[in-house]
Amino acid sequence: MSEVEPDAPVTPTGDTIAVAVAGSRAPEGAVTNPGAEEADGQTAEAAVTPDAEEADAQTAEAAVTADAEEARAQSAEPVEPPPAPAPDVMPVIIDVHDLDWPLVKEAVARAMERSRMRETVEAFEALLDRDGGPGLMFDGDRATPGDQAIKVGEFDPAAPLWIIGDLHGDLLALEAAVAAIEKDAADTRSPPPRIVFLGDLFDDEGLGLELLLRLFELVLAAPNKICILVGNHDEALSYDGVHFASSVSPGDFADFLNANLAHEWIERAGKLAVRFFAQAPHALFLPDGLLIAHAGFPLSDLHGKLEETGDWNDPACLSDFTWTRAHPTARRKMPNRFTRGSQFGREDFDLFCELAGRMGRPVTHMVRGHDHGEDRFITYPAYQAHPMLTTVALSRRLPREAFGPFARVPTLARYVPGALPQVHRLHVPAELVASVFQPPETGAAEPATECKG
Repeated sequence: MSEVEPDAPVTPTGDTIAVAVAGSRAPEGAVTNPGAEEADGQTAEAAVTPDAEEADAQTAEAAVTADAEEARAQSAEPVEPPPAPAPDVMPVIIDVHDLDWPLVKEAVARAMERSRMRETVEAFEALLDRDGGPGLMFDGDRATPGDQAIKVGEFDPAAPLWIIGDLHGDLLALEAAVAAIEKDAADTRSPPPRIVFLGDLFDDEGLGLELLLRLFELVLAAPNKICILVGNHDEALSYDGVHFASSVSPGDFADFLNANLAHEWIERAGKLAVRFFAQAPHALFLPDGLLIAHAGFPLSDLHGKLEETGDWNDPACLSDFTWTRAHPTARRKMPNRFTRGSQFGREDFDLFCELAGRMGRPVTHMVRGHDHGEDRFITYPAYQAHPMLTTVALSRRLPREAFGPFARVPTLARYVPGALPQVHRLHVPAELVASVFQPPETGAAEPATECKG
């Protein structure tokens, strides 16, 4: 039975502010010993005046105090530095207008030709067959070859790391994101960029096959610069040796593959997708405390067993990384195991962060996809202790989205050490969106609200 995805909650994004790093104040300096005044007595027989007695008493007291302060300073235990401040709940937001849109359109048209399908499929099959695995980014950090909840070890923050959320066959948004990343690299003369995809590459109509093939090409060009996480739609796709199926609705990509079983290279592309996502990671734990996953994290009913066994690859844990949904304001949500899309609240995330810290995987903030807000990114002001960001790269309104404009502003995120990633909003011209995807017929549901931004 296919599981129908609920409508994603839409959260107002609020005003945007720059990320500020809070400083710390140094301890107060040591108390200095005031100089003692000498009493200048002319004769041994002279009487000591009351003022002189008082001065002598103050001098002696100051000396004793200074000695005590110095002794305490020498014997005191070292003071632990204060904990690092939590990342700001609001990310930096950057609006991108000045891409070479005709070039982006040409890239989309080239990918839609499918002229390199056989070459791409054969090369990707060979990559997966390679001894030692395909060697994608972070594969070297897997604890075992089958590890799908990866604790990232050494990590170079100087090389740009970009995060691209749900695409659902949006080849236009993918090409726009690639163009934005390449332009940034050229403008900043940075090291070669790296990209993490959050999954959900197909379904919801669109150009699922073309996007899948284009992603294969990006991996083949630089395997060690690309990481693709499993989304729930990717995990839901299966092949039984005869037909493809999907356990989620909409699951139209499986229908497309079944309608083209006579086409060898389309069928082989579908099999490749099933094979690849069976071993792709579900979560990344970065050294600065950033958790990256398609959806969420293991919910509270799994914490006892997880802490006891230490098995992050338990199927229930992997499922929660890929299927759970964020509630924007709720404090706690009861895990609901009758659906894989159970919700969580802000204190559920706090509890998970505490657990992960005890288990040697500190988590302080998170970036995810899965929920399709109208602005194509969602912030969570209620998640003060452990901030969260949702980003998706969709340039069009999906068929299951009832309201809003057809052309949207896809987003991608750029990693910032110790903070929520920057949000880059790609303002794709509406006429370009309409030229790639078929808008609804005139008279169909039009925006109930204006597009924000």
